Amino acid sequence: MTARVGVVTFPGSLDDTDAMRAIRLAGAEPVALWHDDADLRGVDAVVLPGGFSYGDYLRCGAIARFAPIMTELVPAAKSGALPVLGICNGFQILCESHLLPGALTRNSSLRFITRDQRLRVESTATAWTNRYSSDEEILVVLKSGEGAYVADDATLDELERTGRVVVRYVGTAPNGSRRDIAGITNDHGNVVGLMPHPEHAVEALTGPSVDGLGFFASVLAHLTDGSPVLGATAASGG
Repeated sequence: MTARVGVVTFPGSLDDTDAMRAIRLAGAEPVALWHDDADLRGVDAVVLPGGFSYGDYLRCGAIARFAPIMTELVPAAKSGALPVLGICNGFQILCESHLLPGALTRNSSLRFITRDQRLRVESTATAWTNRYSSDEEILVVLKSGEGAYVADDATLDELERTGRVVVRYVGTAPNGSRRDIAGITNDHGNVVGLMPHPEHAVEALTGPSVDGLGFFASVLAHLTDGSPVLGATAASGG
């Protein structure tokens, strides 16, 4: 049976269609989910896409965390049962929903950044990165104004110790993210948030590479053959 991966559209979402295309290219069935519907429609995994949910009022993702769709999503994600990927604004929503620690703040340059960006895969022990190799470098797209990942030293040390830093910027983080962190996971390895956009690097014609397709192929592998994640294996960082 084909895996069904839902993509949530919030008012202001921009990259939901791109995420659905990436899911289809990976071999899964994309399912459109609406922010105002509390029913996840039985999907096997969920992507929270990039954009400006609810106009980024208050803080990025701060209103989206209260959307009806999150009523079912949050407990399912916390239990480790539901794989969830938050991209850019989706990462912000995951942090605001306390599914991931830390926060995303204004870029250190105080300017919007759009560029092709190299990342290093730090952990393959997640539902979304198991098809990569440890320390593999990939090229995807970065586009954000509030993309600097911040957390206190104790949280950062814990993320490092437990292998929960998923991807880092190669070289110095262009947005000022602490410890050059571009993406993290929860303690189960089913919830991953990252600031860059893998869904914009899935076809050679339209992206800088096809390196981003691995995120979507990874969740398909996890759903179909049970590829191990942090909750089932030691947190080795790869």
